Amino acid sequence: MPQTIGLSAQGIGCQRGDRLLFENLSFSLVRGEGLLVTGPNGSGKTSLLRQIAGLLPLAGGALRLTGAGEDAALPELCHYVGHLNAVKSSLTVAGNLAFWSDFFGAGRDQLPNALAAFWLRPLADFPAGLLSAGQKRKLALSRLFASPRPIWLLDEPQVSLDAPSLKLLDAAIGAHLAQRGIAVVASHTPLKTKFAHKIALGKKRTA
Repeated sequence: MPQTIGLSAQGIGCQRGDRLLFENLSFSLVRGEGLLVTGPNGSGKTSLLRQIAGLLPLAGGALRLTGAGEDAALPELCHYVGHLNAVKSSLTVAGNLAFWSDFFGAGRDQLPNALAAFWLRPLADFPAGLLSAGQKRKLALSRLFASPRPIWLLDEPQVSLDAPSLKLLDAAIGAHLAQRGIAVVASHTPLKTKFAHKIALGKKRTA
């Protein structure tokens, strides 16, 4: 899996029904850089992440990989953690992570790291359906470590997290960037992570 990749957006737009959320949006990220996306509800933050993940079509422009990963398929290099935690209630905490490792074809050798990332080791055999909202969010974020990929797409990742867990989240994003990964994070509230780039959707752009 290429780690020396970059991500480029060139004049992209997003149309949902008869509403144009944004247009002519461009940015360029190289390895080790993060992009913070802000804006009010309905401005297109989630839609942008879903476009990068290959889950929504573009209404113009292009998304491209650059560098060593330019010949790869963009969605195959992305980890998207959206609003929904996608937790299987019938499985244990460890069982959920094993499911995602198998789904992504990554093997299970990273499961110990995934359980440790957000302090879930004591809950490894606990039924996921009985977790609190914060624990379910941490389980969703732990997928990032169960099956490592170079591009993280995180939509309001701090929702339901307490203060200690927020520190773990900031540390996780910072470590990913330090390891030459890329992170695109949509957030209403501030994070302590230092982002190389910021975009505010829902604001008029000047030429």
